[in-house]
Amino acid sequence: MIRITIPLAALWATPLLAHDGMHLHPHADHPAWSLVMLASAVVGVAAYLAWRRR
Repeated sequence: MIRITIPLAALWATPLLAHDGMHLHPHADHPAWSLVMLASAVVGVAAYLAWRRR
């Protein structure tokens, strides 16, 4: 059953079914995406430095 379900799900998830309008997750072309990546990098560097200082 799983061998059939995975290819069908891949075929079903097409750009034609993509939603338009407001939603809570940023896409790669949205300006908020860069803020998410920057914040993730800052948290990662801070955690690394804190771990090294221990």
